[in-house]
Amino acid sequence: MKHVIIGNGPAGVVAAETLRKADPGATVTLIGDEPEPPYSRMALPYLMMGDIDEAGTYLRKGQDHYAKLGIDLVRGRVDAVDTGGRSVSLASGASLAWDRLLIATGSRPIRPAIPGIDLPGVHACWTMRDARAIIARAAPGSRVLQVGAGFIGCIIMEALVARGVKLTVVEMGDRMVPRMMTPVAGNMIRSWCEGKGVAVHVNARVTDIRAGSGGALRATLDSGSAIDAELVIVAAGVRPNTAFLKGSGIECATGIPIDASMRTNVPDVYAAGDVAEGFDLATGRRVVNAIQPMAVEQARVAALNMAGRQVASRGHLTLNVLDTLGLVSSSFGKWWSEPDGQTVELIDAGEFRYLSLQFSDDVLVGATSIGLTEHVGALRGLIEGRIRLGPWKDRLLQDPLRFKEAYLARAQGAE
Repeated sequence: MKHVIIGNGPAGVVAAETLRKADPGATVTLIGDEPEPPYSRMALPYLMMGDIDEAGTYLRKGQDHYAKLGIDLVRGRVDAVDTGGRSVSLASGASLAWDRLLIATGSRPIRPAIPGIDLPGVHACWTMRDARAIIARAAPGSRVLQVGAGFIGCIIMEALVARGVKLTVVEMGDRMVPRMMTPVAGNMIRSWCEGKGVAVHVNARVTDIRAGSGGALRATLDSGSAIDAELVIVAAGVRPNTAFLKGSGIECATGIPIDASMRTNVPDVYAAGDVAEGFDLATGRRVVNAIQPMAVEQARVAALNMAGRQVASRGHLTLNVLDTLGLVSSSFGKWWSEPDGQTVELIDAGEFRYLSLQFSDDVLVGATSIGLTEHVGALRGLIEGRIRLGPWKDRLLQDPLRFKEAYLARAQGAE
């Protein structure tokens, strides 16, 4: 049996290791298109902070880890997948045959159509090469402009502030982290960041980037104002890396739709991680849930099925946990308000504490929190378990901080 995995991030590595245990006699090939050993993109901000060196980003520390397991590492970019002939074609001209294929290619950064976005000094923060370029330019006191204040942008921002730069952030949405936070929560995070010395512009777009004087860059906003910087970082979001699948017959929507076993619409082809669209427990729809724990779990399930086991996932809950310059926030499930639902908010702007709960009938379906780090797992448990709250719904509408009591009571069947 020949197992081929495209993508050597966390999902690809876990899948390869799981396959080796579950199918000891098989050939396991792991393909990645970067020169470094398999590493975690989520570790790059810690590299930029100086907390770790490049080796600290590697997913496995032993130099011979993959060789010992009999996992063949192949460096190359996959240009096409032939599902009829069961092969993948590399940009080098080589091809690899497979009996079962896992697509774990993750996402790629979005490059907005901004004139000047390809100038020297304008970077994403997605690869080791990007991180090296940012480290070279982001000296203490240097001016840095970051385009985008979403989840990834806030993680990058943490590293930049730690480097002592003069940071300006431009976000096209009406608040920070607009795809994760309610308006009140997103603006609370903005206020926190401004208090830490970060200049934040919302409802703003960069329309042009030009080379300025002394090696600097000048970015123009849609308001007409200009921002000078030695470094521009584009953190405008990501999209699943599926372009190479054109003509393969593998169905692609936002990502690759998968069933509970991580199978695609093509026999013996599986998908996992940020490229996959799995079943969301809160909405009942397929969504891309681009967080590492989910990627790893999908990879494990996919690998076991590739090895002939019968394993199914019951789905996942969309969740995000973010530390923005020391302010911890989280969102679970359908954190946004629905017209036919009920909402309760607790707002303590002075203490940067916030809690929003979303209900459908007597079931908690979504939650957003800021500054609450204890027992938030109970929120996840209530939502993921679709636990009927009974009289506890009215109690939570009166005091949403009693969510832990509600979880314990209803889990035990008490009123």
